[in-house]
Amino acid sequence: MEYRQLGRSGLKVSTITLGTMTMGGKGNFAKVGNVGPDEARRQIDMCLGAGVNLIDTANVYSNGASEEIIGEALGGRRKGGVLLATKARFAMGEGPNDRGLSRYHLIHECEASLKRLQTDVIDLYQVHEWDGLTPLEETLEALDTLVRQGKVRYIGCSNYSGWHLMKALGISEREYRQRFISQQIHYTLEAREAEYELIPIALDQGLGVLVWSPLAGGLLSGKHRRNQAAPEGTRQLAGWMEPPIRDENRLWTIVETLVSIAENRNVSAAQVALAWLLGRPAVTSVVIGGRTETHLADNLGATDLKLTPEERTSLDQVSTLPVLYPYWHQLQTAKDRLSIADLSLLGPHI
Repeated sequence: MEYRQLGRSGLKVSTITLGTMTMGGKGNFAKVGNVGPDEARRQIDMCLGAGVNLIDTANVYSNGASEEIIGEALGGRRKGGVLLATKARFAMGEGPNDRGLSRYHLIHECEASLKRLQTDVIDLYQVHEWDGLTPLEETLEALDTLVRQGKVRYIGCSNYSGWHLMKALGISEREYRQRFISQQIHYTLEAREAEYELIPIALDQGLGVLVWSPLAGGLLSGKHRRNQAAPEGTRQLAGWMEPPIRDENRLWTIVETLVSIAENRNVSAAQVALAWLLGRPAVTSVVIGGRTETHLADNLGATDLKLTPEERTSLDQVSTLPVLYPYWHQLQTAKDRLSIADLSLLGPHI
């Protein structure tokens, strides 16, 4: 297992993170998975044995059941260097203050997560989504308070836009608050929109990147193919609508390229997709979670797969996005003075 530094922090995390949205099986999350306590314990043991040191969850996953299962499964093993990451923002009740990123909600939910996880500190506490009603100053002050109280070690964000993220970093610097060390984003061969803003920001500002749903909800696993019905037991068949697919023909061309490379290398298409991500600029770790131990074991194999330059080029060619404004203008007129962050998007077009 390879370990990479998470942003500008001194924290090192495994390139594979165990995601736990499949644990609990309550409410809408039953569409994603229904991993119970016994199987969850086996999955955690499998990942720890493979060198995974980061487990990612959220308070909203099965309304807290995912955190509870992790707490029970880990027991006293937190002493072995296992890192816990969780999130808050979404509704955890029916009251007007049971959602969002207010000081009230964040501190209340952090304390609730600590109890469910059976721990006294969360290693990485992430705001799960943007809250346009709560001033960022209030959110960042609350997160700073949690760090100073010893309840949280590091903070991160998830699903922020570029301007949201830069505004937050600017406020942290101005107000001398704790700074986000990472962002958890959706980024796959099929969905490369993060390359417009979020990946360049990560490179420029020294943020780690954790990738959620790196197989596009299983669409890049090789099990879904052109003109074929979705396999039984998949989240797409269950009605889970993330991520949205805007160009189905492009998706299947990407899948066919993945499968071709996988067959030549005698590995799974999922491993090829994960290996591509782990070789992209700024990516620190990919968050994987399986409905079964077999899925999980296969995904863990991606750590040993190194793609050739030719394989990467073929994947890039079938998945590249159009160069939008102002980037096409910069490509035409500013390519003599581009930074490393700029080149993460524009470099392949020069």
